[in-house]
Amino acid sequence: MDRLRSLLVSLPRRQKRLIQVMADILLVWFALWAAFIVRLGIEDIFNPLKVHAWLFLAAPVVAIPLFIRFGMYRAVMRYFGNDALVAIIKAVSLSALILAVVVFWYSNHETVVPRSIVFNYWWLSMVIIGGLRLGMRQFFHGDWFIGIQAAPSNGRDGGLVKVAVYGAGVAGNQLVAALRMGHSMRPVAFVDDDPAIADRVISGLLVYKPKNIDEMLEVTGAQEVLLALPSIARSRRREILTSLEKYPLHVRSVPAFSDLAAGRVKVDDIQEVDIADLLGRDSVPAQPHLLAHCIKGKAVMVTGAGGSIGSELCRQILSLRPTVLVLLEHSEFNLYTICSELEGREARESLGVRLLPTLGSVRDKDKLTQVMRLWKIDTVYHAAAYKHVPMVEHNIAEGVLNNVMGTVNCAQAALAVGVSNFVLISTDKAVRPTNVMGSTKRLSELTLQALSKEMAPVLFGDPANVARVNKTRFTMVRFGNVLGSSGSVIPLFHKQIKSGGPVTVTHPNITRYFMTIPEAAQLVIQAGSMGVGGEVFVLDMGEPVKIVELAQKMIHLSGLSVKSEHYMQGDISIEFTGLRPGEKLFEELLIGNNVVATDHPMIMSAHEDMIPWDSLKLRLADLLEAVRDNDYSTVRQLLRDTVAGYAPDGEIVDWVHIQRRKDPS
Repeated sequence: MDRLRSLLVSLPRRQKRLIQVMADILLVWFALWAAFIVRLGIEDIFNPLKVHAWLFLAAPVVAIPLFIRFGMYRAVMRYFGNDALVAIIKAVSLSALILAVVVFWYSNHETVVPRSIVFNYWWLSMVIIGGLRLGMRQFFHGDWFIGIQAAPSNGRDGGLVKVAVYGAGVAGNQLVAALRMGHSMRPVAFVDDDPAIADRVISGLLVYKPKNIDEMLEVTGAQEVLLALPSIARSRRREILTSLEKYPLHVRSVPAFSDLAAGRVKVDDIQEVDIADLLGRDSVPAQPHLLAHCIKGKAVMVTGAGGSIGSELCRQILSLRPTVLVLLEHSEFNLYTICSELEGREARESLGVRLLPTLGSVRDKDKLTQVMRLWKIDTVYHAAAYKHVPMVEHNIAEGVLNNVMGTVNCAQAALAVGVSNFVLISTDKAVRPTNVMGSTKRLSELTLQALSKEMAPVLFGDPANVARVNKTRFTMVRFGNVLGSSGSVIPLFHKQIKSGGPVTVTHPNITRYFMTIPEAAQLVIQAGSMGVGGEVFVLDMGEPVKIVELAQKMIHLSGLSVKSEHYMQGDISIEFTGLRPGEKLFEELLIGNNVVATDHPMIMSAHEDMIPWDSLKLRLADLLEAVRDNDYSTVRQLLRDTVAGYAPDGEIVDWVHIQRRKDPS
């Protein structure tokens, strides 16, 4: 059978069509002959060819051209679907109608053709011609028994992974059809919450209630569950995932409805469970006027455009149709990646946005000023920063120069050129930081707070000592971890689980706030449209998540169990490696309690303490000098004196500092 299938599939297209035409001629003759037998019986051996040979010649002459016209030979037999069945019904019905006219026109009293013959010919042709095509579809799929797959497994699995599909709706049925075509998995059951379809058979699969999953596992031997629920709320997905944790099943899903609708993926693109579903956090609809306020019809610039947040900001900004979008990025590869994506989308959707990929660093103040002035930038989203806590802790100079001086350069270039809006992407690690990364981000916030209060400041490092009129509205947006960002624990956990463990967590009690990158970027854009300047906007991150519990959920939803001292038979162990340099157990979003609500339910405004610009400039000068001298003890002390609540934990671990201590010469 496999050899015959391969042979038929490999035939040239013309030969395949010729075989179909010849088969249809034979089927038309058989249907016509059977129509006579049904009408006249077989008691007397009756050969209609002796009396009605002309009718057997007329039937294929009428039918085959109609079959061709209705596209019956264009359909690929392996993917034969409902549209092809409709075409068969139309073609057969019309051919029977024309044949009835022919019979009426040419019949005479010597060769009477009973009128019921045409009716019999019509339904027999549909059954035979349509049935053969359905049968051949199953033949090419290699599964003649789809109709009885609700029955218990009988050992005919061919080594395929048995999967249950959660959701018996349109997406679930499309997924089942795709899996049957692909031959990589064998669907064995549906699971659905709808009691109206429980215990019924859909697409040949029995539908089980969620409470009967144990029974489903026993009957079918399912090894995985595929979630075919692309449009349900994330909170509901979390409930479903929580209920599935106790079963030895690997849980995966089809993509989100938004991705399906946008054409980015297909329903059969199975993926690991989105970790955002485990958090169960439903996003709040955006407020269109806030999204468009600083972007639509304006020239916009994003620094760090190739990073996790920067690239998502660019995607969403592009949808809002600015006139110009400048992508500033120091990594050539990252810039090429996001620019290629945006150019492809701009070409498809004809958004009318001019994309300007610009290689450069935020540490180059002349470059920043030149770019902003050349393209008459209206709004800047400053996302460029080093954010990996242990990495910055080991490279203090780069952290200060990139995070602090990079922000100073961007903000002063915007002020000098007259940019209308400047939005800083900050972090919850800026609140009472224990690390250099957090303290540099808080110092960046202090820079914008100070500049926003100055009507005509003298810029830092300006030898001319000339005051500049401030026309820029500076705002800051502070939030916690984003899922899928560079350095996120989620990809690391996936990799460790796939390799058999162990999964490494720094501390049993470590907790973090999490938000998806698209939601964070959308809220950043909206927050940047609020206020009069100098505000620190804080995003509502929901409830903090214990990292060890997140690891346990990911292990369970991979169909595995956690190995521990109480359960040594488990599959994956969790090991605690200890807090890394500068890492905190708990993150905070507010320095004080002085916070007020805004018009957006997910955005709050915090009024933090600030330092006057003239005083801050002196501290920035001292900090820059200490960095240039590689005097990291002084750097730490200056950060302590400037950033309220900065309490570094442990010794200085900068590589240069350690080496100089070992080798003072």
